[in-house]
Amino acid sequence: MATVNATSIRFGSSLKRANRSGQVHGLSSLKLVPLGRMKISSFPSLRTSHFRICCVAKPETVNKVCEIVRKQLALPPESELTPESKFSALGADSLDTVEIVMGLEEEFGISVEEESSQNITTVQEAADLIEKLVQKKAEAA
Repeated sequence: MATVNATSIRFGSSLKRANRSGQVHGLSSLKLVPLGRMKISSFPSLRTSHFRICCVAKPETVNKVCEIVRKQLALPPESELTPESKFSALGADSLDTVEIVMGLEEEFGISVEEESSQNITTVQEAADLIEKLVQKKAEAA
């Protein structure tokens, strides 16, 4: 969750909430970021219709996604695979991406909607989506 006003941006997750003074309870790495007296119009990225804040997935989730991608695309062990790696740059076509998503669903016991799967283009995006769906599943249980 990101709250934007004329002087600050406050970041917090759905599990950890930032109070009005900018302190985040339970997660010390999130803080109030002062913007001074600048107008939002000074920040072109905030004026666009898509202001996206990404949650960073756990390293073990990213590693597991990398394993599944490496296996699905038959990548050699020495090939570099980072969270920023794009599936298309690794040689994946749309069928490969569908099979990667199916592997992720099986591995993590989740179900990815078709709309969401079409937005996954990198290892990090896949890991972030998995974290979100695993959290949602845990909350529903």
